[in-house]
Amino acid sequence: MDTRLFLCPTPIGNLGDITERTLETLKSVDIIAAEDTRNTLRLLNYFDIHTKLTSYHEHNKYEKAAELIGLMLSGKKVACVTDAGTPGISDPGEILVKQALEADIGVTSLPGATAFVTALTVSGFSSRRFVFEGFLPREKKEKQFVLDSIKDEVRTIIFYEAPHHLKGTLSDIQDVLGPGRRIALCRELTKLHEEILRLTLNEALAYYTEKEPKGEYVIVIEGRPIQEVEEEQRKKYEDMSLEEHVKTYEAQGMDHKEAIKKAASDRGIPKREVYNALL
Repeated sequence: MDTRLFLCPTPIGNLGDITERTLETLKSVDIIAAEDTRNTLRLLNYFDIHTKLTSYHEHNKYEKAAELIGLMLSGKKVACVTDAGTPGISDPGEILVKQALEADIGVTSLPGATAFVTALTVSGFSSRRFVFEGFLPREKKEKQFVLDSIKDEVRTIIFYEAPHHLKGTLSDIQDVLGPGRRIALCRELTKLHEEILRLTLNEALAYYTEKEPKGEYVIVIEGRPIQEVEEEQRKKYEDMSLEEHVKTYEAQGMDHKEAIKKAASDRGIPKREVYNALL
């Protein structure tokens, strides 16, 4: 598969973070598809790159993707860039990649800056397991679905948010996770005035009652302690007999042995104890 599409990460702040490979790629392709041509033009001018630019953003992502696919099928090479960070992460680059692969066009993604990874590693929370949610949906029902899905999440959780939505988003998250959950609010990452606030949701809302949010934010949220989740799950079964517990799983299609094993696991007790109680 001949590579015609190149995903080129751009700095999230510090211009020194762009790689030599990215600069060479931006010079060598036939056209650069940019989320905001004005921002990208400043970057290209800084590095003395004169490749042709075209606009590719949220509001033209489908029709423009089709146009770019046509160019690549004719033999042209296209670089896709976002305003900051890696294309395809919470931006329309994802659509271009899908359409390119469907057209049997080779795609390569160059390594480089990504805001959520930078924020995660500096947050102080576990980076072994994490879930990246991007921007919360604006539609109320869809937003609530996403928030409900993280209620018992034990992995570190990461969101992006714009300054004018920050306080509302923090309030919505607090309603689900509680005021005491620890978070890291990261803004101006890699820039001169980089700021990382490590505090609770309640403290964050109080802080931004007095101060207006500025800049794009990465919200990193500590996952719920797994022991707390397990204990809460065990308590749900206290009012259910072992026989009822096992029958619940059998009604779902499990055989008797597997149902006993699952019930024992739920309650944190040996399988033998369940066997004996049923006998």
